[in-house]
Parts: sequence; structure tokens; C-alpha cells
Amino acid sequence: MTRSLLGDDRGSVVAEFAVALPAVVLVLVLGVGALSAGARHVRLQDAVADAARLAARGESDDRVHATVASVVPGSDARIEVRDDLVCVAASAPALLSVRIGATSCALAGGR
Repeated sequence: MTRSLLGDDRGSVVAEFAVALPAVVLVLVLGVGALSAGARHVRLQDAVADAARLAARGESDDRVHATVASVVPGSDARIEVRDDLVCVAASAPALLSVRIGATSCALAGGR
């Protein structure tokens, strides 16, 4: 008798699921995006380290830029000389409009 006075609960689970599902999907998408950005950052850091060693050995600027661009498409690299170090800094787009960056240096003339 009290059940009929309070109303019927049928369908409430489906309604709650319909409300919660977009939030769960959003959290999953952001989590996957963050993991993807982290992996891209690791690849960028490795590419910049390789490029810095190439630049320190005297390779051409085009080859240094191509090394970074081949590993992380859409990235741009800059070569800087700091005293006896050759540094390569690069940035690349990650998630949405966020850009990630990495810098690595190597001793000039190093073999």
C-alpha cells in the first residue's frame, strides 16, 4: 500500500545510468588523451636528445629538424648554441590546443 502512495521506481536505474554515462565517457576520453600526450612527450624528448647529439657532431640543420619531425609529426625544432653546448628545443601539439615541449643539450664536437 505504501508503494502506491510513493510512486513507482521502475526506470530509475536507466535514468540514473543515462545521466552518469556522459560523465564516465568524458573521464575516459580525458584519461586516454592525457596518456597519449604523455607518450607523445616521451617520443619528443627522445627525438630532441637524438637531434642534439646530431647537431653537436656537426650534422646539417635540415637533418636535425628532419630527425625530430620524423619521430613527432607536426613538431618544430630550434637549434641553439650555448657556450660549448648545442641545444635543441622542440614543441609539438598534444591534446586540443595544448603544446608540449622538450629541450636537450649535447657537448659540441662530441663523438
